Amino acid sequence: MRFIDLLLKKRNGDKLDPKEIEFLVREYVAGKIPDYQMSAFLMAIYFNSLDHEETAWLTESMAASGDTLDLSRIDGFKVDKHSSGGVGDTVSLILVPLVATTGLKIGKLSGRGLGHTGGTIDKLESIPGFQVDLSNEDFLSAIEKEGLSIMEHTEELVPADQKLYELRDLTGTVESLPLIISSIMSKKIACGPDGVVLDIKTGKGAFIKDLDRAVELARGCVDIGEEVGLNVSALITDMNQPLGRAVGNALEVEQAIKVLKGEAKGDLRKVTINLTAELLLQSPKAASLEEGLEIAEEKLSSGEALGKFRTMVENQGGNPEIIDDTNLLPRSEGKVEIGAPSSDYVTELDALEIGKAANILGAGRSKKGEEIDPAVGIELNKKLGEEVQNGEPIAWLHYNDRRQLEEAKHVVKDAFMFSESPLEKPSLIKKRLR
Repeated sequence: MRFIDLLLKKRNGDKLDPKEIEFLVREYVAGKIPDYQMSAFLMAIYFNSLDHEETAWLTESMAASGDTLDLSRIDGFKVDKHSSGGVGDTVSLILVPLVATTGLKIGKLSGRGLGHTGGTIDKLESIPGFQVDLSNEDFLSAIEKEGLSIMEHTEELVPADQKLYELRDLTGTVESLPLIISSIMSKKIACGPDGVVLDIKTGKGAFIKDLDRAVELARGCVDIGEEVGLNVSALITDMNQPLGRAVGNALEVEQAIKVLKGEAKGDLRKVTINLTAELLLQSPKAASLEEGLEIAEEKLSSGEALGKFRTMVENQGGNPEIIDDTNLLPRSEGKVEIGAPSSDYVTELDALEIGKAANILGAGRSKKGEEIDPAVGIELNKKLGEEVQNGEPIAWLHYNDRRQLEEAKHVVKDAFMFSESPLEKPSLIKKRLR
């Protein structure tokens, strides 16, 4: 079998078979297919796509390209969650301990962020002492004993995805839906759960901005899960404005703690409860979505989820005192207020612009390995549909470097639009697929 023959086959729009796709993945991971050739193949997929069967074969070959996690020693129903990412998306920090209170077992492998702010791992590392670099044994042991753990994605798990993801980013092929589906689902399959819930964001601050395309992505993932015997459901959720009111690593940890304490309501809490309910419905724990929502609401309101969060922080070496005193989290040297220009209603809050402003302040990274500042970010006082008085704070910027402050302030101001008439708030959960 020769690479060039398979490249020409896909370039011409013909269908590949399972052995051909397995060959491509195996040889690329082994370093026998150079990046310049695989780049051409990714571009052929971008223009000619893959059908459902080809996408499934690619997903399974990628999942088998390295180590897998064996969860068989862990009793009970094991679950996982994936988000397509967005601005202020702190769901995992709340959902993981919440799910663990219901009797489900959840182990989440997460990554570091590129773009607006850090990823889940960066956010957790803003907790003093928190360890994300666990061995597989420590990770599995924590799930077995306490029902939860979050650790950094290892290089040994699905190496095909790690190599292809970096190459896609460099070749302009990131937006190919078959490549996105195989990236998401290969990692979930390799982690070995019984059920998975997907949070697919759509809107200005999302990777997938078009609703129909987000639905297509979610449907592809759900169908692949069904083919390999993995229970998958998905919610399409709004990302036209930031989720929650904090954008920045330590700020988002603080917000997650407020939600777990019952001190913060709103869209972040609602999305988390609905995603948890989906996992409960997949399991024997809930017979209906309504029952799943009731269980999730009760566990969060009772403080049990906060207790599980404390357990996870302690187990992974973090300082649990940050829960009672969030001032122990990294704090910026300065904080500046942005006031409303008039007495009106907020009619637009561009999530992408808020994310850009957070990145300017140093909350995110532009390239892999770049350092981020865990203390900086943006705190939102007003969101879509809310009334504001002239001069009232609409946001606060937390900064450590004044050189970036003025640019970030302008970006935040431009992210807001106002009107004399109130706006009907967009629906938060746009579609549900299973």
